[in-house]
Amino acid sequence: MPKLEFWYDFASSYSYLAAMRIDALAEAAGVDIAYRPFLLGPIFKAQGLTTSPFVANPAKGNYMARDIARISALRGMAFHVPEPFPAHSLAAARIGMVAEEEGWISPFTRAVFATEFADRADIAAPETLTRIVSQLGHDPARVMARTGVDEVKSALRARTEAAASKGIFGAPTFITEDGELFWGDDRLEDALAWATGTCKRPA
Repeated sequence: MPKLEFWYDFASSYSYLAAMRIDALAEAAGVDIAYRPFLLGPIFKAQGLTTSPFVANPAKGNYMARDIARISALRGMAFHVPEPFPAHSLAAARIGMVAEEEGWISPFTRAVFATEFADRADIAAPETLTRIVSQLGHDPARVMARTGVDEVKSALRARTEAAASKGIFGAPTFITEDGELFWGDDRLEDALAWATGTCKRPA
């Protein structure tokens, strides 16, 4: 089965759109999704930014909010810009590394994004993450303890460094097995088609 890597930051608004539909589309296409949570902060810093481009450029931020509201309405989803924006996603990303290793990254990812962008909860708050982990049937104390070990912290740093080395500059990003990179929720179908070899390719 062809594989597609899904790179995202839990603070990324457009990654919310992709996360809520990628599994269904991938299953229909016969593609296996490899979830790759990482941190956009270091990527933006390397670009000379100290915050999200949607904060640095208010006009762009206003457009993003309206754009995602339109798309969400079409897809029957709720959407609200969380406060603060961008959310502090470090703790969620560390749990994501644990969930990825243990095999529950897909439901965890959807739960975090829905909690953040639909329910307006603060994903940096320990009680929010504890509730999500518990609702997914895992022991929050055990999971939270694991996020504090050097192994998990180092794995997340390495993941973010890998994102930079692959040329990732934003999220969501999809990378096929042959290294083709697609950026943005609106490129998800194209990425799946490339992964399965069903799209026309440039010379």
